[in-house]
Amino acid sequence: MRGLGLKTRYVLIVLAIGLVLTTSVALIIAVNELRSNTLVTEIAWLIGTGLVLTLLGAWATARMISRIDRGMAALMTRAERIGRGVYSDPIPRSDVPEIAPLAKALEQMRQALTGTAISRNYLDTLLNSMSDAVLVTAPDGRIRTVNVAACELLGFETGELVGLEFESLVAEPHRDAFAIEKLLAEPGETVVRTVRGQTIPVSVSASVISSEDPGFQGNIFVLRDVTERKRAERRIRYLARFDMLTKMPNRMQFQHLLHQAITRCLRADRGLLLLYIDVDNFKDVNDTFGHATGDRVLETMSERLVRALPKESVLGRLAGDEIAVFVESSADAQGRREQASVLARLVLNEVSRPLHVGENEIEVTASVGIAVAPDDADNVIDLIRNADAAMYHAKRGGRNCHVFYAPDMNAAAVERLMLKSKLRRALERNEFLVRYQPKVDLATSRVVGAEALLRWRLTGHGDIAPSQFIPLAEESHLIRDIGAWVLNQVCGDYAAWQKEIADPGMVAINLSLKELSQASFIPHCRSVFEKHGVSPSRVELEITETTLMLDAERTLPLLDELRAMGVHLSIDDFGTGYSSLSALQQFPIGTLKIDQSFVRNAATDPDDATIVRTIIEMGRSLDLQVLAEGIETEEQRDFLLQSGCQFGQGRLFGHPVSADEFLELVLKQATGEHPVLRLPA
Repeated sequence: MRGLGLKTRYVLIVLAIGLVLTTSVALIIAVNELRSNTLVTEIAWLIGTGLVLTLLGAWATARMISRIDRGMAALMTRAERIGRGVYSDPIPRSDVPEIAPLAKALEQMRQALTGTAISRNYLDTLLNSMSDAVLVTAPDGRIRTVNVAACELLGFETGELVGLEFESLVAEPHRDAFAIEKLLAEPGETVVRTVRGQTIPVSVSASVISSEDPGFQGNIFVLRDVTERKRAERRIRYLARFDMLTKMPNRMQFQHLLHQAITRCLRADRGLLLLYIDVDNFKDVNDTFGHATGDRVLETMSERLVRALPKESVLGRLAGDEIAVFVESSADAQGRREQASVLARLVLNEVSRPLHVGENEIEVTASVGIAVAPDDADNVIDLIRNADAAMYHAKRGGRNCHVFYAPDMNAAAVERLMLKSKLRRALERNEFLVRYQPKVDLATSRVVGAEALLRWRLTGHGDIAPSQFIPLAEESHLIRDIGAWVLNQVCGDYAAWQKEIADPGMVAINLSLKELSQASFIPHCRSVFEKHGVSPSRVELEITETTLMLDAERTLPLLDELRAMGVHLSIDDFGTGYSSLSALQQFPIGTLKIDQSFVRNAATDPDDATIVRTIIEMGRSLDLQVLAEGIETEEQRDFLLQSGCQFGQGRLFGHPVSADEFLELVLKQATGEHPVLRLPA
């Protein structure tokens, strides 16, 4: 019976019951009517009738069972689909009373599961759309659910993460400090381990899942990769201590290291050598070749110094082109000075080696100031200040050298700083003056023009020599504003002269490379000339030989443009640079000015006489005018005149005078009332 189907078993049971009933009825009747003739016939009829009824009952039972069976089979199929998570097909109502409640119950269950599935899908979509890693754990700390971001962060598959203890994901060195209780109270940070063993810093926030159902209780963790933030933090910490260009300690870090070193040396009765290094005329490199090239020069120079100096040396970039280095020393006072001299010469040699930046070969020098601890100072501030003062003395001493600190240097450094500060307000306070030194024709001793010379009359201090404030103006870039003021003042004075005399002569103005390098310089010149009604042909711009040759390729087009305007151009201090005849030929120069250092002894020193004559001959060969500076005696004048020099200026012909005094001079000369100088006999 166990191997038979439900319908077959029910039919057999009905047949058996029918047969039993039929047989029983037949036997009862047979017993009661034992003697009847019709017994056999009646029994047969009864048995037949019973069999028919039995068969009908079996048929009816089989049909009913078949309907139930089909309905159950359909419900089983739907139930299996629901079991597989397919909730889309509704359960139809059944017309079989025996299974209709079951069908209704299954439909209610399907609808409930459909809502649950929608909620679960929504939750999964929500979790997987989050960029942060989300991990849900049971109360025992084992992971129940994760999102896609968690798998991507850790490198695990979902199935690999589920069941793991959350703390097992924390990298080994950080597990001791990891505590879920702390995270539940306040977000924190830790380091997790990926499936490949990599470590990732993460921020972690945790929350308790509150539910009455124990199956839903646990914790939820949100992890965020903070690798980039950590990298940025390290970058910020590095930038706070190191210079990005040279990779050296910056000023703050260098001072910190210097303080520690001084403290060690004082405790151990040792010394310390501090070298303050400043590149000479570095601003000219920036102005000529651009700041990118200047940066490359500093970078290369720093690399050279790091390689050349002893390993125990500590280098730092204090500012711009200022570099410092200190070395601890166990030598005595004299030994420390000797050791410092050796280091300084090493620095100067490394700096002065030609630098190749792109297609440019650049040569620079440096000035080095030296201060020794504890001899010169026993603290950071004073030691750096003293080394800085010594460095400025090195610059004043001719540059490309080293100087040891001496106590009297601070006064000069303070004065220099004071001048630099007051220089910024000199224009506002109208403290600048222009004086005009006459230029004469040596053959006739008549004034042919003047050179405009800038003077600074500092309130409460007196006149400041140009040799003092011009370098300061160039360092602080004030030379551009000062140069613009001089051009405007000179043109204004010249316009006033023109109202009194037709031809006051040509007026010369000194020009720095920083002024020439300005993009607005030539338009500004044109504007000033037009403003005052002064012809550019009456203005002469003087540029030094060294400046001219510093960046000839860049300077030449600018000079050509000035010459095209009508401006006369001259080379000032000629002979002190390295110009060649071929180099001079490419520039639109009209005049060579012989430096006064050669004129001073030209009448008595054969070498200087030869130089002066050579310059004069060079000028003649190039069809240039030649003017000698610094003529103070008649002997000098006579020598120059005999050598073929055309023009001159100097004390012999008068000191620099005001604009009004110069006008008076040329007016008297025009009337023949006041010859400048008697003609030579």
